Amino acid sequence: MLLGQKFLTALTCLFGFGTDLPLQKPLQDLDRVPLDLPSDHGLGPPRGPIFKPPGAADGSNFTCDYSAMKGWSECSSTNRRCWLVDGSGKNQWNIETNYEATTTLPDGTVVPLTPTGITRQYTLNLTNHVINADGLDFEQGKWFNEQYPGPWIQACWGDTIEVTVINNLKGNGTSIHWHGIRQFRTMHMDGVNGVTQCPIRPSDSFTYKFLATQYGSSWYVNRLHSHYSVQYADGLVAPITIHGPSSQQYDIAPDIPLLITDWAHNSAYEFISGADILYPTILLNGKGNVTAFDYTGLPSNLTIPTPYTLSFEANRAKPLKYLLRIINTSFQTPFVFSIDNHQLQVVEADFVPIDGTYITSHLHIGIGQRYQVIVEALPIPYPNQKLPTDGNYWIRTDIIGDCPDAPIPPGDTYMKTGILRYDSSSTAKPSTQPWPDLDRNCIEEPLANLKPVVAWNVTKPSNNKGQGENEEISFKNLLKKPFPLAGFALNPTTIQNWTPLQVDYSDPTFLNLNNTGPWKPSAMVVLEDNLTSTDWIFLQISSIAGTHPIHLHGHDFAILDKQDPNHPTNSFTIQDWSNPPRRDVILVPNRGSVTIAFHADNPGAWLVHCHIAAHAAMGLGLQILERRADAQQIWPSNATSHAIQEANRVCENWRSWQAVCKNWWDGCDGDVFQNDSGV
Repeated sequence: MLLGQKFLTALTCLFGFGTDLPLQKPLQDLDRVPLDLPSDHGLGPPRGPIFKPPGAADGSNFTCDYSAMKGWSECSSTNRRCWLVDGSGKNQWNIETNYEATTTLPDGTVVPLTPTGITRQYTLNLTNHVINADGLDFEQGKWFNEQYPGPWIQACWGDTIEVTVINNLKGNGTSIHWHGIRQFRTMHMDGVNGVTQCPIRPSDSFTYKFLATQYGSSWYVNRLHSHYSVQYADGLVAPITIHGPSSQQYDIAPDIPLLITDWAHNSAYEFISGADILYPTILLNGKGNVTAFDYTGLPSNLTIPTPYTLSFEANRAKPLKYLLRIINTSFQTPFVFSIDNHQLQVVEADFVPIDGTYITSHLHIGIGQRYQVIVEALPIPYPNQKLPTDGNYWIRTDIIGDCPDAPIPPGDTYMKTGILRYDSSSTAKPSTQPWPDLDRNCIEEPLANLKPVVAWNVTKPSNNKGQGENEEISFKNLLKKPFPLAGFALNPTTIQNWTPLQVDYSDPTFLNLNNTGPWKPSAMVVLEDNLTSTDWIFLQISSIAGTHPIHLHGHDFAILDKQDPNHPTNSFTIQDWSNPPRRDVILVPNRGSVTIAFHADNPGAWLVHCHIAAHAAMGLGLQILERRADAQQIWPSNATSHAIQEANRVCENWRSWQAVCKNWWDGCDGDVFQNDSGV
């Protein structure tokens, strides 16, 4: 393909006009050839495919719209590995396409190469409301668009997603983080207060806009701020799916993504400040049962929601295969997910397509981690056991027992949070038993089994003079703290002073990207300067204070080494870096370590933090400030940039609101406005 053709395709991604220019497979190694636009550049009326993606929920009318891609057709209806194919049949967008491929425009702007979709527009209205998810009212609930979980945002690979967020919460600023979305060159849309933006003040709004360069499922989460920062636990979570190819065949996606979460009946701010969690329960897609936990003192005559239910079709000559998307949105709990008598074929971990050779009876899912799995409608009997005649099976979400921040509740029925039925008219409770090999240890899935379809070839580190960075998780309970909730830190091993992260809501890093002077120590900025897009950033993260799910914004990362002295069989080391496992959340073991690597190809400030909400609030995080040798000036320094203008507008509105203490969550009685890290 000529570079001119690639340039036109890139413009199509940005501006949405039509093209029939072929895209070669695989989209790698952009050729260094002269700009040469063909005379027939294909700028004609839209003629590309519009189709219902195979991953749309059963009965949904959602469609992918590639009408701007003249001469292309969908190919996923018969082959899930394929997504789009051109008229010649030789060029495809498929599971083997490098979804991180880029091209450079004549003005030097680097843009991703994706199919040419459309703009998907959504509006989210954030309000306070009582939520009854498990039979017991939660008075301090908060939700999106008057529903919990919030609306399922859907898009297709190559679409632009545009979401206007309106903050109608009482006494709270807000932002929305799009968990796992790469945000390639759109760092200011990552939705992290104090890092990428100021909070959106009450009665204000902000529009997020970013390109769907990846595909798969994840969640979007409120970053709610004014005096506390962990309030996504109060209800402001929802799924997001970007439809695309799959490494293995499936027939139906029966429902929306499965969100697993812990749930409480008092504000998350209260229990991270020392109060007991009130009647903790577990929810599957917003439904739970508070009476399944053997609590005393519950009100009588509670109305318990019907358990979350999946329906599979039975008695087919060839059993159907169902795509399930499983997401852990908890504030402190890792889970083991399983379906009695059904195996899970893993085809995606976080946003990374997996080859599908890994089949298991259960999945360890850390906080923030996601899996897409294929389940065949063919129950498997355990040894010396018959299958139930009624066709009902428990969906289980067991708490991982020896992770210190996830105490197991009373009772032996708490983990039965959903039902798989082969007869949708049945109302009977299942009688099935869990898989006999269910492992509840504080581990994650064997990394060697998560084999990416699109390979990375990792080379030596380029940061810190070729040595990589060494970071250590530590805990201190000091009498004199840098802020009231300070307790954890993620610090380079080279610094002398213990420094928990605390961001400044009113002065986000995004507005200071070109700072050449020193940073506030509390900002915990690790500068990765003068690197190119082919360089590798290495981080070794060790813990002397518990087990922690660590999440990196703005990147997937390769996992090169993991040492777990508590569960040695879960340790992992590879010498061949040609295709290491990768994802964007990794479990750092207590007294252990992990080594991760990622390309220095996405300039900006990216948060690294623990996904246990209380630990993040206590300061367990840092910022990677990624600045390119060939692009030191990441963003225009003048106010003509729309991104800078909008960031300044939101900040000005926030500062004026925050300056008046009667606006605060606890009014003027509060002794300090920001008592936590802010992330």
